[in-house]
Amino acid sequence: MLGLAAGRGPRVCLYSHDTMGLGHTRRNLLIARALAAPPISATVLMITGIRQSGAFAAPDGVDFLTLPAYAKNQDGSYHSRSLWIDGAALSELRGEVIKAGVAGFQPDLFIVDNVPRGALNELVPALEHLARSGSTRCVLGLRDIIDEPASVRRQWIERSNFDAIRDFYDAVWVYGDPSVYDAVSEYGFPPEIRVKTRYTGYLNPATSFSEGGGEAQRSQSVRDRGEFVLCLAGGGQDGLRLLSEFAKAELPSGARGLMVTGPFMRESDRQELRQSIAGEGRISVRDFVTDPLPLIRGATSVIAMGGYNTVMELLSLDKQALVVPRSRPRMEQLIRAQRLKSLGVIDFVREEDLTSEGIGDWLRNTQPRRSAMKVIDFGGLERLTCFALEMIGCRPAQFALPKFSAQEALHGAV
Repeated sequence: MLGLAAGRGPRVCLYSHDTMGLGHTRRNLLIARALAAPPISATVLMITGIRQSGAFAAPDGVDFLTLPAYAKNQDGSYHSRSLWIDGAALSELRGEVIKAGVAGFQPDLFIVDNVPRGALNELVPALEHLARSGSTRCVLGLRDIIDEPASVRRQWIERSNFDAIRDFYDAVWVYGDPSVYDAVSEYGFPPEIRVKTRYTGYLNPATSFSEGGGEAQRSQSVRDRGEFVLCLAGGGQDGLRLLSEFAKAELPSGARGLMVTGPFMRESDRQELRQSIAGEGRISVRDFVTDPLPLIRGATSVIAMGGYNTVMELLSLDKQALVVPRSRPRMEQLIRAQRLKSLGVIDFVREEDLTSEGIGDWLRNTQPRRSAMKVIDFGGLERLTCFALEMIGCRPAQFALPKFSAQEALHGAV
């Protein structure tokens, strides 16, 4: 049995399956930093599915349990990223590791990212253990948009996700603003799930405790001072088209380009990209940065893929940004881009329509956009902290629940 140091806060465990890209771990790390800070001052164990999790800076009280990795195919199925074992064997292995970690850590609060039963049902043994113990509150955390509604409704029924929420979870938190996308209505949550569901608002990555890169990231920001245009390819597994078109684009006079490929880009693609700009001094390449906020803050303009974390970073910093959403294997990024464009806060172009000429035209002709901070609720981390305090039964009276600026957001009781 683990002993909790005297005077320390509650224990929180965060799980993400991490089958594609860095987004799930990055979002959970943002939440972990919020929960490790006052007033909760939690001890946080992050269960992640990417080996790069160890590269992310984390505050005292936060650490990682890293699982052997899955990779997602274009049809949405999974295979082992590195081990020479089949998916079923990897799922069983990961499930046993997760159960052992949860049983040993004995969290007061368990927050699961996105998938109620885990990838390939790997969470079921841990969830059953927690249900038997009865000492842990369980929360399902959902990003604002999962996929197009018909697909989500079909998959959630096929995978018995609503049954899992009813059986194992005390609450569902949606990391979004329903005035942008009302997931509860779009995905047809049944009444017994609606009453468990609450919107947090969007998670603002530009808060005082969210940037965790330390001296290494600050030095990156210093080295990149001067006028530069930034291109971000997310995890990088499907970012070659975006970066290749950016490499050919005409940049503003005097500006440099900086491309971040992401750690999951194939080495052959990375070499092809570097060869295409060999001998040019106007564009530089980085494989991976743990905290892109300093780079985004320093850039004059940003061209980026449309994942949740990247878009929130762009919007929270009011950056001139061109978003290039993927539409496979899910429509999530495209739907988000369409909704945010309708609010006048971003520009976007579909990946199939992206050209170097189009990027150059956008850079020359882009106009200031409406400030997202004025029309979208970004109180997610503060509200999530309030919800967590309520879940573990220790919300101080002076820590008032903030109200939604955009519209009432609670489908369940406050």
